[in-house]
Amino acid sequence: MAEEIEKSLLEIDFAELTRRTFTPSPAAWEDQLLYFLLVDRFSDGNEAGGYRDNEGRPATAGTTPLFTGDGSARIDYDEWLKAGSSWQGGNLKGLKSKLGYLKRLGVTALWVSPVFRQVAFEPTYHGYGIQNFLDVDPHFGTREDFRDFVKAAHEHGIYVILDIIAHHTGNVFTYAADRYPAQDPNTGQQYNDARWDGRPYSVHVFNDRKGRPTIPADPPDWALLEASWPDGAIWPQEFQNLEMFRRRGRITNWDCEPEYLEGDMFQFRTLDLWAQQEGQRRKVSSALACLGLTYCFWIAYADLDGFRIDAAKHMGIEALRNFCDAIREFTQSIGKERFLLVGEVSGGRINAWEVVEKAGLDAALGIEDVPGKLERMTSGAAEPAEYFSVFRNWILDDQALHRWYRNKVVTLVDDHDQVRKGNSKCRFCGDSGWRARWRFS
Repeated sequence: MAEEIEKSLLEIDFAELTRRTFTPSPAAWEDQLLYFLLVDRFSDGNEAGGYRDNEGRPATAGTTPLFTGDGSARIDYDEWLKAGSSWQGGNLKGLKSKLGYLKRLGVTALWVSPVFRQVAFEPTYHGYGIQNFLDVDPHFGTREDFRDFVKAAHEHGIYVILDIIAHHTGNVFTYAADRYPAQDPNTGQQYNDARWDGRPYSVHVFNDRKGRPTIPADPPDWALLEASWPDGAIWPQEFQNLEMFRRRGRITNWDCEPEYLEGDMFQFRTLDLWAQQEGQRRKVSSALACLGLTYCFWIAYADLDGFRIDAAKHMGIEALRNFCDAIREFTQSIGKERFLLVGEVSGGRINAWEVVEKAGLDAALGIEDVPGKLERMTSGAAEPAEYFSVFRNWILDDQALHRWYRNKVVTLVDDHDQVRKGNSKCRFCGDSGWRARWRFS
């Protein structure tokens, strides 16, 4: 029998969830070797031959043969790129079946892409278009599958860091835009382009499971909202309030403040996050408070070891600091004294260090220094000294700062965001608008 998913945060029984012993945090996160993966692009558990299972035995049950790479099959580039924009079939059971392989690689911690339920009408296989914060997307499996995977990872001596979104939801409502006329280049249809200009846009409806704006939200039609379960509108119910959202339209200038704080990231919908101190009291927005409860639930439910916080820059320092405080207070109460909080922070090391210091993060990830310099060194575009200087504090930074980066910046080969590449990136092997500089032969 499938587990019943809570429709409201009020239905979560934290007392029951925390009535157990949790996996303790590692003594030092800087000693861990992280491996990042997109669940949809990793494994469906159906591979045959060429690898060993979790117990070290040859895998024979699957039907997908090992890729030979002998050149007998010509790969059509356009077909490959188009296929990359949709679901490929990787799931949690497949990921669980490869824990032995990952352990034999020397991996001690997994950074796993978001697994939350996505809007049903868009192929957000990467996991950043959340429609239900309390459920796992059916493409990946179930909540029980996720919990079982984390348990199995711990049994293999591997910690699990979950990629989370504390800034936006998926495309859960449609704007009633009244300005910026535009034309769809594919259909020729005229529409108003809801782009950020500092003023709010009207929103009256949530989208149904097919992406149609049919569910009244201003004022809310509670009967239709209830009938939209499980894959229409947005869940849990606390988020079915338009006051939880900024409603300022999409970002066009990613470095302009307050545009990058208020605007939407592409088709996603930005939540209204704010926090302020009033004397000895701290006030936070309803959206920020609900997000804190949501992610405490996932820690307790699945025994997670850390979070990689997506779009940390776009949350704003005060909101980010309060979110980190809430998570840290909860994790310390259940015995996870060093629960890892890593923020996606673009820019160089100095900026990353300052965000980490102000927000209470453990470390920053997503900065340019390491992957950019490594890529230039290995391609012959830069001297090795440029890369290795990243690890020598006194070369890049003002010596008067007396900063020791040690465990404040996650060093990495690369990640899926490729922030350093600007408009020249081709993320997930599926983004449109940029053509790779090489072709398969």
